Amino acid sequence: MTELSSVDQILDFAIGEEQKAADFYTHLAEKMAKPAMKDIFLGFAKEELGHKAKLEGVKGGKKLLSSADKVADLKIGDYMVKVDEEGELDYQKALTIAMHKEKAAFRLYNDLAGKTDDAGIRDLLLGLAQEEAKHKLRFEVEYDEFILTEN
Repeated sequence: MTELSSVDQILDFAIGEEQKAADFYTHLAEKMAKPAMKDIFLGFAKEELGHKAKLEGVKGGKKLLSSADKVADLKIGDYMVKVDEEGELDYQKALTIAMHKEKAAFRLYNDLAGKTDDAGIRDLLLGLAQEEAKHKLRFEVEYDEFILTEN
C-alpha cells in the first residue's frame, strides 16, 4: 500500500477504493444472467457508493458516528481458492470473488485506521471496516444457503 501520511491522503485513498468497489459490483452485475443476481450486485454497488459519500462528507467537514457493533464472520470465504474474475461467471464464482473483495476491504479499513492519530477518522474507518464485514457475511450466508446446501 502507498505510504499515507495525512488524513486527507487516507480519505482520498479510501474514497478511490470505494469507487473501485462500486465499479466492480456494477461490472459483476452486468455478467449475471439472472435478474435477481444482477439486482443483488447492483445493491452492493449502491452500498459502496454510500460508503464513498460518507468519506467525502467527512473530508468536507461533516462528522459521522461510527458503528461499534462487531459483525459475525462465518469464515467461509477464508477457505476458498481465489478465482479468476475474467470470462464467464456463475453465481458461485461471483460470490467467491465478492467474499474475497469484502475481506480485503475489511483489512484495508483496519489498516488505514491504524495510520491516523485522529480518533474521529479512526472510528469512521473502523466503522467502515465493520460495514465491509457485514457485506462479507451477507455473501457468506448467500453462499451457504444457495451453494453449499445444493451440493
